[in-house]
Amino acid sequence: MSSSDRLKYPVLLVHGMGFRDFKAIGYWGRIPKALEENGAEVFFGGQDSNGSIESNARQLRVSLENALAVSGAEKANIIAHSKGGLEARYLISSMGYSGKVASLTTVSTPHNGSVTVDKLMRFPQAAVKLGCGACDLWFRLLGDKAPHTYEAVKSFRTADAERFNRENPDAEGVYYQSYAFAMRKMSSDIFMAVPWAIVNHFEGENDGLLAPRAVKWTNFKGVFYGSNGRGISHCDEVDMRRHRLSSEKEGDISDITDFYVDIIKGLRELDF
Repeated sequence: MSSSDRLKYPVLLVHGMGFRDFKAIGYWGRIPKALEENGAEVFFGGQDSNGSIESNARQLRVSLENALAVSGAEKANIIAHSKGGLEARYLISSMGYSGKVASLTTVSTPHNGSVTVDKLMRFPQAAVKLGCGACDLWFRLLGDKAPHTYEAVKSFRTADAERFNRENPDAEGVYYQSYAFAMRKMSSDIFMAVPWAIVNHFEGENDGLLAPRAVKWTNFKGVFYGSNGRGISHCDEVDMRRHRLSSEKEGDISDITDFYVDIIKGLRELDF
């Protein structure tokens, strides 16, 4: 591959909530390999699965600094999924790292908060905190340094999102773009069926967790459904099944790796 086919800056993949960048079972499936084959030097966020935005952003700072040191680049392109996009925005804006980030691409990140979470957080807080505490114990066993599921979930409320957006505006000099996805129906993804039904009741179409209105941000590229009638779920967005979404090769997305390769091509055209 010639130097002209390579990205100017490395890519830092930032995972979402509930999983992390394990070596044995990676969060991103076949995506990192596809990016490398298309000219990207790839690094990983490596932050906690269920940490708070602030705590995870501090961990991301270490990962970003490492990516820049290893690659020798002045800046990095961040591609973040779900809550990882909020952590990246906090790193860029509140922690002053705009000078070291060329672009931030967010995939199904709850920039505007979730109306569904607003409803669910009306349950007795003692019960919610008990459940979140159990999650913290589990994720600490899996390697989280500072899990705080309650704070993470709370950050998805619409009021919290509004405050976060005021405190973390887009940084000058950083290119932002955002993407949304949606499942076609409840049966599109068995893993996302129940949450899809709940979110659909309160907010309409969604990817099994988030509605398009929740994730729309700067340079919004639209809602993607895939090339067949199944749609694309929150799990599909990071290649959880490690295979094509559809045998159809024409039209919309039939393999999620193609979506990320297109992102890389777009960043290359912008000289990032």
